[in-house]
Amino acid sequence: MGSDDTRDDPAAGEETFHPLGEAWQDDLEDMLDDTEYDTELGMEMGRDAMRVTKGELSEEEFHERYHEDVMEEFDEDERPIASPDDVDEKESESLLSSLTGDESRREVLKKGAAGAGFASLGWGAVDQQEPETEHAVEDPGEVHMDEEDTQWGMTIDLEYCDGCLSCVTACNAEHQWDEGANWMYVLAYEDGNVESPEPDNYDSVHDFNYLVRPCQHCTDAPCEKVCPTTARHTRDRGGLVLTDYDVCIGCRYCQVACPYGVNYFQWDDPNVSEEELDPEGVYDYRDRRVSRRAPRGVMSKCIFDPARQDGNHGEQLIGTTACEQACPPQVIQFGDKNNPNSDPERYRDNPARARTLIRLNTSLPSPDELPSMLEGVDSTIEAVSESVEGLDEQSIALTTAVLITTVDYDEEAPPGDTLVGYEATILEVAEILQNHGIALESQEVLTQLDLTVEQFQGPTEDVDVANREEVAQELFEDYIDPPVNEYELLADIGTNPNVTYLGKEPGPNAHQVPGPTSYQEVGMLDKRQEALDDRTVGLGLRNE
Repeated sequence: MGSDDTRDDPAAGEETFHPLGEAWQDDLEDMLDDTEYDTELGMEMGRDAMRVTKGELSEEEFHERYHEDVMEEFDEDERPIASPDDVDEKESESLLSSLTGDESRREVLKKGAAGAGFASLGWGAVDQQEPETEHAVEDPGEVHMDEEDTQWGMTIDLEYCDGCLSCVTACNAEHQWDEGANWMYVLAYEDGNVESPEPDNYDSVHDFNYLVRPCQHCTDAPCEKVCPTTARHTRDRGGLVLTDYDVCIGCRYCQVACPYGVNYFQWDDPNVSEEELDPEGVYDYRDRRVSRRAPRGVMSKCIFDPARQDGNHGEQLIGTTACEQACPPQVIQFGDKNNPNSDPERYRDNPARARTLIRLNTSLPSPDELPSMLEGVDSTIEAVSESVEGLDEQSIALTTAVLITTVDYDEEAPPGDTLVGYEATILEVAEILQNHGIALESQEVLTQLDLTVEQFQGPTEDVDVANREEVAQELFEDYIDPPVNEYELLADIGTNPNVTYLGKEPGPNAHQVPGPTSYQEVGMLDKRQEALDDRTVGLGLRNE
């Protein structure tokens, strides 16, 4: 490694820099020791990449500090902050050759230690593999979202997670990662302030405290800053943080720089062969191999399904992920975080109303069948409640509350989003009821449905609409106990993650406990080291 004066900084003396704690950091260092790459360089770059996201070090200083050492270690420095003066023609050719499948790069793939999973809160682990025959995938055309305006992300409601692990098994079924390399991870925890029940003695699955952990797809991703080859990169279209399997050399510096511990290293030949993979699920619109399980010797992680977002599997799957679609309680909401009409933003903005839409969608009668169900029924709430299954007084009141609080968005909802469809169905039910003769927004009906306040006196046209909306919102919150807390994991790191959590945030002493459904019950592994034996070490919980 180069001279120390290029990296002379007081922060270099910090004993523990990684937010997941000292044990995690020590194991990362041991992991790099088992590779042919420079351990000290990887650890220091990981530390300083997080200093950049925190605003303690500029991008330019970071690049200059490590440029010579990266060049010496890797014979190239293609980090995105490199200036034209720093990249000569030879280096550019090196990157080009890697993008076109230069076999010499594969020859340096290594077999060393893997990384981890929250031994307690299980945030990570690692995986490795040989190049495979490339298959061209055509750009699906105009079905994709605007690549500059879209930011794919999630809102995850931990309060209504039931720990069923359906999201984990669905992710594995679609992407076929090896056992224990959990791109999506769900765990129950205790932290000294909150407790979870015993897995064989509980009243409700909702008595457990859960953390659902995909990759956070950070807007300012430190893992990208340390990659010498641009294998780890943020894609323009949708802001996805991806790994180009044909460019990755398996140095694992990205694993050190990730505050969340979500990277996996593919040790051996993957369980699923190349012939079993659908090329349209592997390559994105740029014809870069960024999806499904990684080849041997390559890093992988949760990817938010770029093949879906590119329309490779049809326009109906744009704006969806396998984990979201498989979630029975629908606590994972995926979509465009820049669009207020998208599922994750609608849910985050008003979780009580969003969960009401979800519940009503499954309980109300179908709008196609409702007119015939109302034939011969008097035009009163009492008559309808007695005659039509799924339309009791509470359901009619909630349907009216949805009608009162409907917002006209300037933006269209992304393809694949469900909340806008749920709302449309409920509004159709409301319209059918009104056509049947029940004036849902009349003073008389609002009073009967307990959707009035003291100011709601006199003719309907004098009613304060804002007050009416407030009462409707109170009804939602009486029906659904909404989460009171909203947070981003390790927000103080400055990575600007694109996953928003609703519910309890694990404290600094959080540790994993058995949940109501075990990974063994669903045919999965809880930790990667169970598959890799002593080649993977379990790591401790984050230390905030």
